[in-house]
Amino acid sequence: MPRLIIAAAVLLLVSAAASLARRRRRVDPPSQGETWEVPRQLDRRDFAEPSAPWLVVVFSSATCDACASMVAKAVVLRSTEVAVQEAEYTGHRELHARYSIGAVPTTVVADSAGVVRASFVGPVSATDLWAAVAGARDPSVRPEPCQGHGRREGVGHDVPHIDPGSR
Repeated sequence: MPRLIIAAAVLLLVSAAASLARRRRRVDPPSQGETWEVPRQLDRRDFAEPSAPWLVVVFSSATCDACASMVAKAVVLRSTEVAVQEAEYTGHRELHARYSIGAVPTTVVADSAGVVRASFVGPVSATDLWAAVAGARDPSVRPEPCQGHGRREGVGHDVPHIDPGSR
């Protein structure tokens, strides 16, 4: 009988230890997807041409092919009303850090006060970029989102849905 009691006690102790170990072990949470915040406000003095009414900034990297494509689409917008600047990572690390840029290309359209009125994370078509700038400058001309490119709520402003196949 004493052996049976000792065996039951050992079994109970092993069970309790295993249960405690399972509780302590943390399981990785389900995938949360990739999200990146886009700045809501820029200090226009951080960029060239701070007095231009509008600013388009493409945060980029020299090793990113999609970034070069976004810069090419953005420079077409340069005018007396719209300043365009590329903030390439190796040359502008402080800007990437200051505005917490975690993905490139990140493109923002800011007004004269630095309020970000439109933004994109990832590559988008020239048409979408140009329409976003036109819509920011004059909200009455903002076209309805096309099918497959609906708007989703961003960080304090609309962030167009990014279709990886659109370039």
